[in-house]
Amino acid sequence: MNKFLKRLAILALATVTLLGMKFASTAAPNGGMGNPDTSSTTPPKSSTTAKTTTRRRVATTRRSTRHPRAVRDPWQRSSFANPAAGDDPTGDDPVVRQAAVEALGKISGSMVVVDPNTGRILSIVNQKLALSSGFTPCSTFKPVVALAALREGIITPTTKLYVGNHTRVDVTDALARSNNVFFHNLGEMLGFKRITEYAHEFGYGEKAGLDIPGESAGRYPPAPPKQGGVGFLAYCGTDIEVTALQLAAVISTIANGGTLYALQYPRTQEELAAFQPVVRRRLENLAEYIPQIRNGLAGTVLYGTGRSAYDPDFSILGKTGTCSENGARLGWFASYVGDLQPRYVTVVLLRGGRMVYGPHAAEIAGHFYRDLMQKEHITQASASSSAISSRR
Repeated sequence: MNKFLKRLAILALATVTLLGMKFASTAAPNGGMGNPDTSSTTPPKSSTTAKTTTRRRVATTRRSTRHPRAVRDPWQRSSFANPAAGDDPTGDDPVVRQAAVEALGKISGSMVVVDPNTGRILSIVNQKLALSSGFTPCSTFKPVVALAALREGIITPTTKLYVGNHTRVDVTDALARSNNVFFHNLGEMLGFKRITEYAHEFGYGEKAGLDIPGESAGRYPPAPPKQGGVGFLAYCGTDIEVTALQLAAVISTIANGGTLYALQYPRTQEELAAFQPVVRRRLENLAEYIPQIRNGLAGTVLYGTGRSAYDPDFSILGKTGTCSENGARLGWFASYVGDLQPRYVTVVLLRGGRMVYGPHAAEIAGHFYRDLMQKEHITQASASSSAISSRR
């Protein structure tokens, strides 16, 4: 009997316990002690959270049903074209022209190749673009500003100016890396009048060629830019308009040590036979300072903004430029090959959209120089073989 009563008591206690747990499971919040299986239960939301979630779902639905918004491309010019179309190649050096055309390919732009020791134009690809229009020179104006500052005694080759981020740089690194702050500061220190004097010395604002049909004189402003002042003009050429031909004359003057030649474009065998160099002016006041910027122009290709032009077999010196105007990006590279008596000056001007910039122009110039050297080597080898055969 006692055993029966004891078992009955245990059964009654178990029943009460089970009933208590069932009550707890209906009263406790989700995830509480009364409901151990929380994984299958979604926690309740407050009314505020529910409203927020509803609004988000509606907004998401609306966005997914809208037509995609058109993104306006700020560049209104195509980066692709046939740059040689419409050219009259009569009188061009055929080897130089072929290398230039192949280097440009289908990129929208122009290339001018000049002998810096005589002023003879060897080839112009996209003659209309190179001759008839002036464009912002961008950072290709910086070598002129550097020479002016050196000549005026504002800096020496070892002077370091503060350019931010606890950094000071000299003119060599400033040219190589195209440091805008450095040249903005130089512009402010030089002033508009002095920069203008040196710009005119190099021929900005006047025709570079001698009786070349269709050539534009470009433009040099009568006053500093209203926005940015002389500092902007110094580092980006703001308000200046220069043709690829004019820039070729400027870089030729630096390449040959200070003689500004009138560029000539002989188109017939008779004109070529009668060709004589014509000196416009000799920049004797700058001759001793030109060697002081050559390390910067060499550094552009060795480690700076124009390193895409680098070739271990020969030295290229130059200056890149990148900026925008009238819905188009501009990419410049003005360069020459060799420190002493360089044979070629090349100006590459690209005009188009997003893919246009100075380093790309430098890359094209590098392809041109390599291809030209290979073609010249093949031509010389062929000429030597022909001479040997004729003697036999």
